[in-house]
Amino acid sequence: MELATTRKVIAELAPTWAESEPPESATAYQAILNAFNTHPDQAFRVRELHELLGMPNDAPAMNVTRSRLGRLTRQGFLTQPGRGRYQKRT
Repeated sequence: MELATTRKVIAELAPTWAESEPPESATAYQAILNAFNTHPDQAFRVRELHELLGMPNDAPAMNVTRSRLGRLTRQGFLTQPGRGRYQKRT
């Protein structure tokens, strides 16, 4: 009985995918990839990417983007043509 009640409460409280907003990180990754897709031949520094996307240029925000760019590079979406520069893999 308690287990059924718990399931019902969780089902009512947990948002479904259609109701919930996508996670912030997913939208940030998509914005980054969209910027690289729009400018496939351009290599960006983190600061340049932030300016293009209208993102804050404070150190913590740029470090998060640097980590995201590193993940996208390891996954094969981007290349690093120079230190601190990222470009879409062609």
